[in-house]
Amino acid sequence: MTIRIALDAMGGDRAPVAPVEGAVLALEHHPDCEFILVGQAGVIEAELTRLGVDHSHFTIHPASEVVGMAEKPSVALRSKKDSSMRVGANLLKSGQADAFVSSGNTGALMATARYVLKTLPGVDRPAIMAVVPSMTGQTLMLDVGANVDCTADHLCQFALMGKVYAMAVMDLPNPRVGLLNIGEEEIKGNEVVKEAAERLKQSGGVGFVGNVEASDIFSGGVDVVVCDGFVGNVSLKTTEGMARMLTHFLREAFSASIWTKLGYLAAKPALATFRSRVDPRKYNGAILLGLNGIVVKSHGSADPYAFSRAIDVAAGLSANRVNEKIRRAIEALADTGGE
Repeated sequence: MTIRIALDAMGGDRAPVAPVEGAVLALEHHPDCEFILVGQAGVIEAELTRLGVDHSHFTIHPASEVVGMAEKPSVALRSKKDSSMRVGANLLKSGQADAFVSSGNTGALMATARYVLKTLPGVDRPAIMAVVPSMTGQTLMLDVGANVDCTADHLCQFALMGKVYAMAVMDLPNPRVGLLNIGEEEIKGNEVVKEAAERLKQSGGVGFVGNVEASDIFSGGVDVVVCDGFVGNVSLKTTEGMARMLTHFLREAFSASIWTKLGYLAAKPALATFRSRVDPRKYNGAILLGLNGIVVKSHGSADPYAFSRAIDVAAGLSANRVNEKIRRAIEALADTGGE
């Protein structure tokens, strides 16, 4: 089955190199994909020529404007109707694309995608979901930045969407869902979190296992971690900073003397395995769950490899028809009155 993926070729710090070259890399894993490169035609054509790419898998769709990384979402939404971001979302809405990937301004992407595509029935707010490494594999985390303030309803919807994704894409028959809190005890947390925990506990179809602490995100004890966008974003950025610090410390330690440099040579294979498991580029591609269409947010500073991983996520979402499964799950929950 051919999957058509629209790419914001002008979004992000490394555009158009990362999106275009990332698509070329992604073709190695997804030879049936077709890419619609959205943006300034001359710039995109020059990049394809530089790479010597066979154009058979690529189509250029012109867009005259670019949304800046520091631009206010409201301004981008109102004044840049021919931006690569807006045009890409329109291609998805019209059915000319099956998914849309952008490294552009996160706030503008969420605002644009929500305005153009709307949310799935029964979803009040879309959430940004990230995949992070754990001791036993991977953990899904949502929301990581779209919704700073959430109600208990929103958190329950995030839990259900995360569960459906884990079942559809990660092949987990019974995903374990935890609610991020300052402690595992039921009396901990603010009123919104406590209300959400009680409702999730009463809902037998979500797979709720209780409150979890931040350290549990990486332990492998749960498959889905639910939180509001403020807490999720701070947690995610903290772990990214910690990973960079540990890498810096390791580099310093192994370059301290001739003996540590020799030790590095002996430890090089193990370090390569470690680097591969925690490489943030490998987990690039946050998903805007709950929209009436598949939208994936790549990190703004993503290099070609990282962008190709975001494309992998978009292709997986489309192939597994995750949106349809989320829609059915929410409808089923509504039919049972949330029980």
